[in-house]
Amino acid sequence: MEKQVEFYFDFGSPYSYLAYKALPGIAAAHAAQIVWRPLLLGGVFKATGHNRPAGNRAKSKWMHEDMQRWAARYGAVFKRNPHFPINTLVLMRGALGMQMRGPNFHKYVAAIFHAMWVEPRNLGEQQELAAVLRQAGFDADAFQSLVNDPAVKEQLKKDTEEAVARGVFGAPTFFVGGEMFWGQDRLDFVAEALTR
Repeated sequence: MEKQVEFYFDFGSPYSYLAYKALPGIAAAHAAQIVWRPLLLGGVFKATGHNRPAGNRAKSKWMHEDMQRWAARYGAVFKRNPHFPINTLVLMRGALGMQMRGPNFHKYVAAIFHAMWVEPRNLGEQQELAAVLRQAGFDADAFQSLVNDPAVKEQLKKDTEEAVARGVFGAPTFFVGGEMFWGQDRLDFVAEALTR
């Protein structure tokens, strides 16, 4: 059986973006498949009583510096999004809908992470999001239909609830078999778990 690493992520999590940049190399080095698990981090926080880490001014300043260190380590471009925090409900419905409906999931994920953390855009604004989608080759009207599909809405809710039931309390979270790892700074442990 092929090795797998499950990757729970939300576009609003800068550490999810950093994990997105680093995880494919780790998975490839260990001949492992990434199982992509979009979730709604706001739903996780609500269910677990967890607060947004950047809510504390001193911690927010430290986190920005810390993210720059990790981005440099991974060779990734990272820019603070001046519109942060952004409600990611529509973005995460888009990820799940793309995953459910066809081959454009990875193209979508790349475009949204880029627009969130590389060339920061206000993805909470519908017109701005539509422009980003069009630039990436997506039909913005079809996207609106996708994210308003009751099946997509329900699946994201269900997947987020299932993540919480598994013990997920933040993003990024990884599972290798039954072992859970939280935070992109635990990727060394993920790599180690993939050797067993």
